Amino acid sequence: MTLIGRTRTRGIETLSLDSPERRNALSASLVRELADALTECGKDADVRAVVLTHTGNTFCAGADLRDPPPPDALVAVLRQIVELPKPVVARVTGHVRAGGLGLLAACDMAVGSTSATFAFTEVRIGVAPAVISLPLLPRTDPRALARYYLTGERFDATEAARAGLLTAAGEDVDEVLEPILDGLRRAAPEALAETKRLLTARVLETFDRDAADLTALSARLFGSAQAREGMTAFLERRDPAWVV
Repeated sequence: MTLIGRTRTRGIETLSLDSPERRNALSASLVRELADALTECGKDADVRAVVLTHTGNTFCAGADLRDPPPPDALVAVLRQIVELPKPVVARVTGHVRAGGLGLLAACDMAVGSTSATFAFTEVRIGVAPAVISLPLLPRTDPRALARYYLTGERFDATEAARAGLLTAAGEDVDEVLEPILDGLRRAAPEALAETKRLLTARVLETFDRDAADLTALSARLFGSAQAREGMTAFLERRDPAWVV
């Protein structure tokens, strides 16, 4: 069963996270298939840009706790989105949690519907948003990140746009997306690639400097007793022991 849907319209390749029964959680298999699809898009001269979207009511619920990808695999796919020589635009009409927010931040642009919700839920299961900070910290408002990283609160699309997580939000996400895709179709391919390189240089500096440390931090936290309690509580639909 494929976990990544693919369609193409006038040079725009749409990749859909297609595991709705698992809320499009980032399993090892899904991350691997997404990486393969991105590689093919990067090599295909007929692809002008990539839209990353989803099936079901959740864009991505974060790491699949039953089959999590290795931290270095998640780092690799985030970097692949940033480095892809084609613009990548996220299209969000559902909920986004934890690692899914890393995908949004790695994309060059992200458009969300007003029905979408967002949350960095890591602290509530005993871990930290370590690896996903690589694209998030250079691109989003630090005060907003401090609040939502530390509290795990849910926030809406308007706040996500204010914080820089979304490029734009609207009731009809495809209406908001239309002028963006039209602009990409009108742009010269080599000019797009070079312009993207200008825009992503500082993000890639963060990957170069911090990826190893944040990967190690993620692995350490996910292996901790606190994380085991948090994940067990999540799967059992109860509060973890530390809640006061």
